[in-house]
Amino acid sequence: MITFLLSIALLVVAYFTYGKFVEKVFGVNEERKTPAYANSDGIDYVPMNKHKNALIQLLNIAGTGPIFGPIMGALFGPVAFLWIVFGAIFAGAVHDYLTGMISIRNKGAHIPELAGKFLGKFSRHIVNAFALLLLLLVGTVFVTTPASLLAIVLKGKVAISLLILFIFAYYFLSTILPIDKIIGRLYPYFGAVLLIGTIGVGGALLFSDYTIPEMTISNMHPDNIPIIPILFFTITCGALSGFHATQSPIISRTTQKESQGRYVFYGMMIAEAIIAMIWAAAAMSLLDGQTLSEFIATGTPSSVVNEVSITLLGAIGGTIAILGAIVLPITSGDTAFRAARSIIADYLKIDQQKLMRRLMIAIPLFAISALLTQIDFNILWRYFSWANQATAAIALWIGTMYLFIKGKNYFISLIPALFISYMVFVYILNQKIGFNLDLTISFIIGFVLTGILAVLFFVKAKNNKIAEVETDVDVDSAA
Repeated sequence: MITFLLSIALLVVAYFTYGKFVEKVFGVNEERKTPAYANSDGIDYVPMNKHKNALIQLLNIAGTGPIFGPIMGALFGPVAFLWIVFGAIFAGAVHDYLTGMISIRNKGAHIPELAGKFLGKFSRHIVNAFALLLLLLVGTVFVTTPASLLAIVLKGKVAISLLILFIFAYYFLSTILPIDKIIGRLYPYFGAVLLIGTIGVGGALLFSDYTIPEMTISNMHPDNIPIIPILFFTITCGALSGFHATQSPIISRTTQKESQGRYVFYGMMIAEAIIAMIWAAAAMSLLDGQTLSEFIATGTPSSVVNEVSITLLGAIGGTIAILGAIVLPITSGDTAFRAARSIIADYLKIDQQKLMRRLMIAIPLFAISALLTQIDFNILWRYFSWANQATAAIALWIGTMYLFIKGKNYFISLIPALFISYMVFVYILNQKIGFNLDLTISFIIGFVLTGILAVLFFVKAKNNKIAEVETDVDVDSAA
């Protein structure tokens, strides 16, 4: 229990210390108009207060990631706590803050536009494809997983196909209607259910007879799957997730002042890490590795959520906790499709004020997602995990470029960018969905590729710095 409590304390303290340091490095400007006012359109650019923005951001970025990921990560044992805590503080929260704030400085631009501006025009096309793939996978996975959880709550009285149809209908409306009409109104209620359920599970665990395991770096995975690189692709949303880079620009378009960024972007990543810690600890405490593995294999992590919730909180409290777990994927799935619509609209320069133009993009997106629901969940999750962390690496490189050009301390994003880029290379080289190479060989080739990437980055960065000095153009777009 000491490890668990210390981990939670570290996360909270980090928000007030390292989070403040990152904010100081970036340098907020209170006099600058945010896109919510400068580009107000009543659809996507709508000023909202910081508490509503923070809640929407938390629900947007969370998905099933801080529940399903930590549950599967719990198979490795308490070593998973290290990645959640230090990954969130030094990588995930920095990633979210920089993505959100750089987007604010660039008229609410999504990650493909930012990649084009800071990493080169060709990068814009690559990142656009990556982001859309990621969002489609997220939207699809986050249709099927809440449907499976709802089926458990309803005891199979409603067919999963009907639940999927209902969730799709909600997603469609959330994608095409103004952000303050559905998302802005429903999220406070969704957030209340999530917080009650999460606090209930965490509190019940602390005062139960179950023992939360203490820290060890031993690999406890029953199948002896290597910690590196698999852990970093199993626990994503609870520590570092590229999906967040597609979500932060949504809120960058509704943020009132730059000073709210630390609370909304850095703070909500820390909150997500706390949720991840609770579910990882609960899974480790209630189920041994073999039993946990069998639960996941027979019913996806949904069955683990059900078992943990009912065991700790009983029928009524457990149902509320399960509903909280259902809220997370639903509130990420809706904004996944919304972000995809915005990215395509920005890429093709299609104005979104008219409903028909929104429908023109949304309908094909949902048609593709409906086809993807026919693919096995585990296959989708593996591809999602790799695309997710590759996007996180790109977002961190964008943040590093921005800070380098501005003459600021770029090491706060460079170090996590190098780390996750290395893991992305090793993973795709080693795994069956990639090149299926020996792990040792993958480590060596991954190191070489990461070194080449770093050299290319700094060549580009120096050229960008020279170009900025020669043209005297600020990397921040005018408000």
